[in-house]
Amino acid sequence: MKTTHLNYIKTAALVCTLLLLNACNKQEAPTTPPNAEKPADRSAASAGREEFIEVEKNVKLHVTDVGDGKVVVLIPGWPFSDAMYDYQYQELVDKGYRVIGITMRGFGQSGKPYGKYNYDVFADDIKVVLDKLDIKDATLGGHSMGGGIVLNYVIRHNAAHVSKLAFFGGATPLFTQRPDYSFGPKKENIDGMISQLKADRTVLYEGLDKIFGASATSISPGIRKWFYDMSMEASPYAVTQCLIALRDTDLRSGLSKVTIPVLFLHGTKDNVVPFAIAENAQKSIKNSRLVRFENSGHELFVEERVKFNTELLKFIEE
Repeated sequence: MKTTHLNYIKTAALVCTLLLLNACNKQEAPTTPPNAEKPADRSAASAGREEFIEVEKNVKLHVTDVGDGKVVVLIPGWPFSDAMYDYQYQELVDKGYRVIGITMRGFGQSGKPYGKYNYDVFADDIKVVLDKLDIKDATLGGHSMGGGIVLNYVIRHNAAHVSKLAFFGGATPLFTQRPDYSFGPKKENIDGMISQLKADRTVLYEGLDKIFGASATSISPGIRKWFYDMSMEASPYAVTQCLIALRDTDLRSGLSKVTIPVLFLHGTKDNVVPFAIAENAQKSIKNSRLVRFENSGHELFVEERVKFNTELLKFIEE
């Protein structure tokens, strides 16, 4: 009798539990109001931009791609990486622009393959990057040898993706002296730099560090060290081949093909690329203007950072 009573109690408890569960399952799930916003697609919002872009098989370039809006593309000078524009990235992004810095092959975090390192190779690499990013109407700027590279890009690729061109202490259209060109260093001076590179490149970089600024104090010790470290990231082979290209490349015949607006920003105390190079080049390009930086040497983008950023922004917005 006890067993029967116990089984009855267990059965009743089980039935009650099943009935309760069934009632819970029948409750209607909350419905979304017809006009409510759908949850955001977090995958699209959080997707990162490419930091390394392949320009040919086994060769990837490091790209800094920050901000949104009208595009500015910056090419570093020899022997630096795109990190040299850190103080331009922040300013331009704050002002509502998208900034893309491209480190050339052989330098910084970009690939360092064996092969050719010259103005045509660099121009073609830039074209691949801008093609892949589907860039339109960008302002393209380059420092020092980067000035020659961006000029060659506009000439070689008919200003594809680009609506304005800027030179920052640009070694353009020709860096070394010729019988009909009295500006810049002599070829044998570059030959001496190449020999020093092969013997001890640290000595060369330390020597250049002393003449890059307008004075011994125009660039802080910390930034000097930063530039030196950037130089040491570069491939010794690439650095040497680029000096050969810088010594030998003459782009004067292509200046007449430049029809887009052009800006020259140049330090009057530049001991690397003399101010006279910019003055002479500016006279040969229609729709161009030259801004003097009276307190700058070759690194005007940090020596007179505020003025540099202001003039660049003014040009972009014109």
